[in-house]
Amino acid sequence: MDALALASWRMHNLGLHAPVDAAPGDVVGRLGAVQSQDYGPATWSLGERITAAQEDRVHRDFADGALLRTHVLRPTWHFVTPDDIGWVLALTGPRVHQLNAYYYRQLGLDEQLRARCDALLVEALTGTQLTRKELTALVQAAGIGTEGFRMAYILMNAELNGLICSGAMKGKQHTYALLAERAPRARVLDPDAALAELTLRYFSSHGPATVKDFRWWSSLTQAEIRRGLGMVRDRVRSVEVDGLTYWHSGEPVPPPTADGPVAHLLQGYDEYIVGYAESKHLLDIAGVGGGQRWDRPVYNGVLIIDSQVAGHWKRTVGRAEVAFEVLVYAPLDADRAAAVQAAADHQGRFLGLPAMVTTTVL
Repeated sequence: MDALALASWRMHNLGLHAPVDAAPGDVVGRLGAVQSQDYGPATWSLGERITAAQEDRVHRDFADGALLRTHVLRPTWHFVTPDDIGWVLALTGPRVHQLNAYYYRQLGLDEQLRARCDALLVEALTGTQLTRKELTALVQAAGIGTEGFRMAYILMNAELNGLICSGAMKGKQHTYALLAERAPRARVLDPDAALAELTLRYFSSHGPATVKDFRWWSSLTQAEIRRGLGMVRDRVRSVEVDGLTYWHSGEPVPPPTADGPVAHLLQGYDEYIVGYAESKHLLDIAGVGGGQRWDRPVYNGVLIIDSQVAGHWKRTVGRAEVAFEVLVYAPLDADRAAAVQAAADHQGRFLGLPAMVTTTVL
């Protein structure tokens, strides 16, 4: 097996080659968690993996609590299911706290003050959902400063402690709610069972991937990951490619699903883009993107053709259509252009709008 085949296999396991008829929460549950610090584009990461997905369905499930959003892996937001949020936080939260320790010190947020803030937030959110602005005012009224990044880390601390998570949107503003009220039946696993479950979940959905990839994604230590692999040894396999050991679920390599090229318009924080560290190069084996000068940051979507980076894109959503501006590293032949249009049409159906594509060569 070569690196290109590995990349294609990875995209299949991530649910990108064969979208399924499933609820958004089913996609999140299979992947374990889905990075979502940019909420709008993150909804497309779910829609990309569902055959007849609609943006309104994702928003509705988020409002109803079938999808939750919190700081559960690394110091950034992720979608997670209400069934999984408790045991994943219990496993990864302590490590993310360690990653945040420097900022707690820099911001003057010692353990005693953070505990006081936790109590204030729990009291304020009992039976209701409030925006960050509303919570900031309550914390300030208690005589606690919220300047700079202080409020962000006050809220993140409470999230990592399993006290608060996302509530429903209030207009265009996100709200916070008590986790106990949003996920009253969250599953509880003992530490070893949680480690085994997250290990299997990652390598089944993100594999083939390396131990260092999983360390980046989960914030767990390499020793913990080795122990987790030992627990699921009978359910995972490994393959050596170009000097790296890649772990996967052991399922057969899938056959090609299309006769011609296949394109994906991935948002910049899709799991295929950000779910890896050591082997992230698999999405750009030829290095076509590495040598490009990038002076148009608004084009933060990534065009993937046949598992490899081919350019970048942005979209403008209008009343009558969604317009995609695509920048490519090399001219597209007719088949590749048709594949890009098909990818845009898929996203257009998600948004409920026809898709128009313009392409420019970098």
